[in-house]
Amino acid sequence: MHRRSFLAAVPGVVLLPGSAFAEAQQTGAGVAGSQGAPGPGQGGAATPATPALPKRWVAGTDRFLRPDVAAGDRPVGASFASRTAAYGLNGAAGTAHPLATQAGIDMLRRGGSAVDAAIAINACLGFLEPTSSGIGGDAYAMIWDPKQRKVVGLAGSGVSPRGLDLATVQSRARGGALPPLGAVTVSVPGAVDAWWTLHKRYGRLPWAQLFEPAIAHAEAGAPVPDIIAYYIRRSMAAFRRPGAGIEETANALRTYGLADGKGPATGQIFRNPDLARTYCAIAQGGRDAFYDGDIARTIDRYFRRIGGWLRFEDLAAHRSEWIEPHRTAYRGVDVHALGANTQGIATLQMLNILETFDLGDEGFQSPSSIHLQAEAKRLAYEDRARFYADPHFSKVPVEWLISKEYARQRAKLIRRDRILDPVYPGQAPSRGDTTYFSCADKDGMMVSMIQSNFRGMGSGLVADGLGFMFQDRGQLFSLKDGHPNVYAPGKRPFQTIIPGFATRGSDPWMSFGVMGGDMQPQGQTQIIVNRVDYGLEIQSAGDAPRWHHEGSSQSMGEDGPGMGPRGLLRLETGVPAATRQSLADIGWTIGEPDGGFGRYECVEHRMDGGTRVYAAASEMRADGCALAY
Repeated sequence: MHRRSFLAAVPGVVLLPGSAFAEAQQTGAGVAGSQGAPGPGQGGAATPATPALPKRWVAGTDRFLRPDVAAGDRPVGASFASRTAAYGLNGAAGTAHPLATQAGIDMLRRGGSAVDAAIAINACLGFLEPTSSGIGGDAYAMIWDPKQRKVVGLAGSGVSPRGLDLATVQSRARGGALPPLGAVTVSVPGAVDAWWTLHKRYGRLPWAQLFEPAIAHAEAGAPVPDIIAYYIRRSMAAFRRPGAGIEETANALRTYGLADGKGPATGQIFRNPDLARTYCAIAQGGRDAFYDGDIARTIDRYFRRIGGWLRFEDLAAHRSEWIEPHRTAYRGVDVHALGANTQGIATLQMLNILETFDLGDEGFQSPSSIHLQAEAKRLAYEDRARFYADPHFSKVPVEWLISKEYARQRAKLIRRDRILDPVYPGQAPSRGDTTYFSCADKDGMMVSMIQSNFRGMGSGLVADGLGFMFQDRGQLFSLKDGHPNVYAPGKRPFQTIIPGFATRGSDPWMSFGVMGGDMQPQGQTQIIVNRVDYGLEIQSAGDAPRWHHEGSSQSMGEDGPGMGPRGLLRLETGVPAATRQSLADIGWTIGEPDGGFGRYECVEHRMDGGTRVYAAASEMRADGCALAY
């Protein structure tokens, strides 16, 4: 597909008469809010003026906020795009850290498969981006298998400790949900076994070779980029907070806090020799070194010491699971999603609902387009809260949920001039901070992989001398009796992490993902809509301003209180002011941008005659980059 100019119909900042933006232009005043957006409950009304706009970026501050200044002008492509996609013939990778992307490309140049590159990338990110990933967490992948010519899926999700019962979990609840930190939220880490399982089927390079870049970086150290440094510091502050509920914090502060326990400054060199030693053990001993060897015994001793529940036997019993992805057709594109215990099918539900509307005719970034997308989200997420769970414990009516007929029924509930209120899940028929990366190789294999410790850096717990934090994924269990996702020993919690994949006809098209908790299906849907309905290419589809709706029903501790029955619709600053005002006029409560709009990576497959071409994209919301060769 040729790049083309795409100029937004409304500029990123429109000076409405009487608006705070207009006042700022006339008086030199600033705009209230983190990025000049209306605050929660303000419904898009003008906000009071604040002190004069800053003249320069003050050293030591995280942001330089100038809502009156837009990005520079690119001579081609979308006016809001940050860069051009990277193009190559032999392979591509996009990750949230440049050094991880380079490691993936290096494995491809050595003759490795896309799976080899993905494992090397993930190992690097566990050191380079500990705010979103690490071997204390889970992993999911979708792979385009060029020999089978199909998308295959892998679930690397661990279960809750078998020695932790529901009564004990309920005794630790806060406000009806599990706390965000501490041992009660820890489940078996699935990432290392997922890597091993993928490598056994698709790897070409020796297992130990895949860990060489990560070990070298962890030993020598690497400067920490802006966003990662910011989130490490926030996590360290949360762990040190009185009443955080973490059984032991000394290990986490020693591993990630640097000399003062507060975390690295931007550009400061960070080292993790403990993680380097752990990686060396895994490189030499494979997955058994982690689940059935000295690492597992160290983990067992640690949790016994602090009064936690994870045990050697839980680790030894863990195995990843090959699963068949679900899919739906959307205007000539097949979009694939993992079921299992993830929220993956929410993307399919949203797209099925939106297919009943002509979004292309509504217009890019128009009020009606965003309204329809947000309402589709609200409908799908009611089902998410009611039905999604570990299918080994509960019968999840997936085929009904992702059916076109059910989507047509749900779409009829949406009104263009008002917000659906109240919104309920469907009636099922009776029957028995995350990292994402994508890479592709010279033989056509493409890997869409996502890996996470869940909220922030994880539980706050780091086992003695191992150099990684355990996930707090267990917080997403429900504590409601009879709910499909209610806590049980040896059960997988509901998962937010989902890789994305799209095919066209019998060919792969996009290996993509959008990181960030409940934002992930919302972000994936926006990427597909931007590409299919609005014709954006791979880079501008991710750079386009996003919306994020919060406050749907759920039984987990994911959203904060005070959202109201309709929730909160957050809009990035780049959403046209006229669109923002129109959405407020029909009743949406507009929230300030808070950085929670996800982070996107994508590799696109295309053919030029008989030659394969890859395009790779990253975005400005993360510290990463995309490369191809």
